[in-house]
Amino acid sequence: MTKDAFAEAPSLFESDEAPVTPLPTGRLPSYIKDHRKRLRERFMSGGAGAMPDYELLELVLFRSIPRQDVKPLARRLLDTFGDFNRVLTAPVERLRQIKGVGDTVITDLKILEACAHRMARARVMQRHVISSWDALLDYCHTTMAHREIEQFRVFYLDRKNVLIADEEQARGTVDHVPVYPREVAKRALELNASALILVHNHPSGDPTPSQSDIDMTCRIQQACSALGLALHDHLIIGKSAELSFRSAGYL
Repeated sequence: MTKDAFAEAPSLFESDEAPVTPLPTGRLPSYIKDHRKRLRERFMSGGAGAMPDYELLELVLFRSIPRQDVKPLARRLLDTFGDFNRVLTAPVERLRQIKGVGDTVITDLKILEACAHRMARARVMQRHVISSWDALLDYCHTTMAHREIEQFRVFYLDRKNVLIADEEQARGTVDHVPVYPREVAKRALELNASALILVHNHPSGDPTPSQSDIDMTCRIQQACSALGLALHDHLIIGKSAELSFRSAGYL
């Protein structure tokens, strides 16, 4: 038996879940088949807004695990990570620790995460930043708010404040990310950018800047000024809110 088959084989269920007994033909028991059909119909008629997180997650898992009751696994994932978004963005290593999760489930979850990021990114790339500011914030929260380590990104803009590049500069630890102002400014020149916006996340959830955040921003601002580049803002992304250095008076 392969590792994947073992990882995603039927596991012990919670007391309120009936165990699945495979039929001789290999078909799903009727009560599971009917449950899947009802969920799909409810999703198509009412949309995702009509479904709680665990049912939406079940719909995803239907494709990953076609011959098993996936409700217990959906509940385990949500109990572990908290909500649908955190399940999708959970590190692969932590997902593997969940009983019933194997490579197929992980791959499908990560495909969904990548799709969400790609869709959010499409709303801001090659667009005027000021007129699409809300979309930019949505993109930052989608890609960074639930990460467990700090990530530092730079948005590079042209003379008309159109976003021409979105690049991850560094990843760090739970409370620190190394940033090199010279490299940030050098990359702006390579892209022929005229301005930039800095973005990083706080895994703690609190977007309040640390002294090192403030000092690093000042160093990047100095490097930009020396090269005629404008630093429009530095955004810190928390779990449910963000802080703008410019709005808060740090720039």
